[in-house]
Amino acid sequence: MKTYSLTTPRGAASIRPTREADAEDFRALRLRGLLAHPAVFGADYAASAARTIEHWRERLRQGAGSDEQITYVAEAAGQLVGMTTMVRNDLPKTRHGGSIFGVYTAPEWRGTGVADALLGACADYARGLGVRVLRLGVATHNASAIRLYLRCGYTVYGVEPESLQVDGVYYDELLMAKRL
Repeated sequence: MKTYSLTTPRGAASIRPTREADAEDFRALRLRGLLAHPAVFGADYAASAARTIEHWRERLRQGAGSDEQITYVAEAAGQLVGMTTMVRNDLPKTRHGGSIFGVYTAPEWRGTGVADALLGACADYARGLGVRVLRLGVATHNASAIRLYLRCGYTVYGVEPESLQVDGVYYDELLMAKRL
């Protein structure tokens, strides 16, 4: 699996596939994102926090790269500072497509190019699998994420009304795609 090096205003970072040994740090970063931004992720903080460390190890084993999926992390100074996952569609008629999930960058690393590099790594990996289009959903109120996706070549093709419900409030999602 390819590793990408990135020079940022905060210092050097690398983009690489997950490893089983990342489980505790990955879990902590994921929970940080879910707690801080419950209205932008489909996963729930409480349910995710209750999962065993073995669950997280298995998730990272699966995310290390296969014909079906990959999870990339951004690492800087020995710390995980960002993450995202690409999953290829599994049906024969839809295997040319994939989806991006769980994009998160630690607040102190936002604006450094880490998220762009994570998305770029996923697109490169998807191309290698023969994926022709990547899709994602982004909460309509998440302006910074929408700017990121537009900058990375994604375009809006629809809106999913009331895609998420958090504490009785419903949130729409923009549906976005990028042809590879």
